[in-house]
Amino acid sequence: MESKQNIFPKGTVIADRYEIQFPIGSNSFVQSYRAKNKSGNIIRLDLINLASLPSSFFEEGKLIQVSLLKKIKHTNISALKEEGETIIDKQKFAYLTFDFISGETLAEKLKREGKLSPYEAVPIVTELLEAIEYLHNKSEPIIHNGILPTSIFLDLSTKREKPVLTGFEQARTLENSNQSVSIKGLSFFHSAPELLNGVFIPQSDLFSVGALLHHLLFGVAPWYNENILSQPLNKVKGLVEQAREKKLSFDFADENEIDDQLKFTLTKALSIDIEQRFQTAEDFSKALKREVMLEKQEVEKSFEKKIEKKEKKKGSGFDQIAGMSELKEILYTDVIRALSEKELYASYGITIPNGMLLYGPPGCGKTFIAQKFADEIGYNFVMIKPSDLKSKWVNATEENIGKLFKEAEANAPTIIFIDELDAIVPSREGDLHQGAASAVNEVLAQMTNCGERGIFVIGATNRPEKIDAAILRAGRLDKTIYLSPPDKAARAAMFKLYLKDRPVDLSVDYDILSLLTENYVSSDIKFLIDEASRQALKVKSRITMEVLQTVIKTNKPSVTLKEINKYVALKQKWDNEKGGKDDNDRTPIGFK
Repeated sequence: MESKQNIFPKGTVIADRYEIQFPIGSNSFVQSYRAKNKSGNIIRLDLINLASLPSSFFEEGKLIQVSLLKKIKHTNISALKEEGETIIDKQKFAYLTFDFISGETLAEKLKREGKLSPYEAVPIVTELLEAIEYLHNKSEPIIHNGILPTSIFLDLSTKREKPVLTGFEQARTLENSNQSVSIKGLSFFHSAPELLNGVFIPQSDLFSVGALLHHLLFGVAPWYNENILSQPLNKVKGLVEQAREKKLSFDFADENEIDDQLKFTLTKALSIDIEQRFQTAEDFSKALKREVMLEKQEVEKSFEKKIEKKEKKKGSGFDQIAGMSELKEILYTDVIRALSEKELYASYGITIPNGMLLYGPPGCGKTFIAQKFADEIGYNFVMIKPSDLKSKWVNATEENIGKLFKEAEANAPTIIFIDELDAIVPSREGDLHQGAASAVNEVLAQMTNCGERGIFVIGATNRPEKIDAAILRAGRLDKTIYLSPPDKAARAAMFKLYLKDRPVDLSVDYDILSLLTENYVSSDIKFLIDEASRQALKVKSRITMEVLQTVIKTNKPSVTLKEINKYVALKQKWDNEKGGKDDNDRTPIGFK
């Protein structure tokens, strides 16, 4: 996936010591350059915009990638030379330097040659497996999570094509299993099924090596379908899973080059069932070197284990949420996968989330998003307001809360959506009435590890600073998500969505409308469209650009910039408390 960041031109000096010569590659997280240091030596310089990274890329405020690279020393892995941070154009970047590799990536070689013969591909992969075996056998095993043709360089400075593994942006140790990877940085057709669900183990890397070998031999990744990649991000994973339910096809394989042993090796490496895969890189290598010969019966069950899927309730889900792609990705990566495949997550000791808090200015769609979240995952949905639970009678509020969770468990899996959460669990600091404090205690007790009972709680509030801090601790509302006013792209998408089935004039320019509505919340935009529709109806004309612009001029945003800044400051405070990172250099989850 190409980076959307600007490419720095030749001659740009980084950290007063590295002069860029030209770019040599980029992905979702890093830009790589050929550069020259002060001594005149040629190096590879990686630049990472820290504001663009999810919080899961950091541990104690430091990049996980850097701490791992410092522990690695292997001839087939790029060695980290220097690292640090610098400010470029008022943005904070991490820089990493490596020895420059005189050669090309496997992706560049494939682009030029189409595919490789087994005599070229197998030696490259077996040597790469030695590096993978080294990573997996460290005292804290390292899982690469990004083995792709673009992450492997061929060093041509020697007499042979020596593979060198790079691209450690999403690498994690098994001890980092609670640190999720970002789906937008994964290659869907090269990544193991469990990795697409946020779970990484050594066998995940072996699947990727198998996908790489398939790509080298056939010119495409296994089960590759360009039409799948053209679908919205929230649909791609499911379509890839469906494609992988079919057995690998070798119909077009040249029998003189790709014999049964190689087919069986690929089939075993790419098994959907983890237990049917090679368990170590050494076992994989022995099969490629034909030190161990595989039999058909050893691999014929590789595709019999299908991913069990729960029947979803009918609902339009996230398709009805305009824009907000980064929010949807966070919900998919960190919440929906864990809830949909909790047995898989539990088998690796990964905690199932219990709930999340949606906070932000009024009118940003917290209730709507919660409803569509329930549609998307297919859970029962219960919406609760404070008035539904509160009672003037002694202990009645606590009894109502207990009854709510008991019924939710009986009808599990259930999503409980609590609107105006601050009214249910106000902060117990200060002079809180004893009855209210008892209600808070009851909610906290019911929410503790409620995910184990099939209950997921979504709280929404416009006043997050009023909420009792204990509810945001691990085991309760595990995720806190700030819903800011929609950004330009989301506003344009909202105008398109809300105007889709109305009589709209061809003159309407959605990009201009999005520019004119900065800081307008979702409900504001819905109001503008309804008002423009009413005005067009009065004269029985189409909804024109002129009508929309007039309505925008006469209706200001319902939320002031001062209020928005208050939420941004609180988000930064909470992020700092969680990760110890200065969030002044981080942006909200895709909304400005």
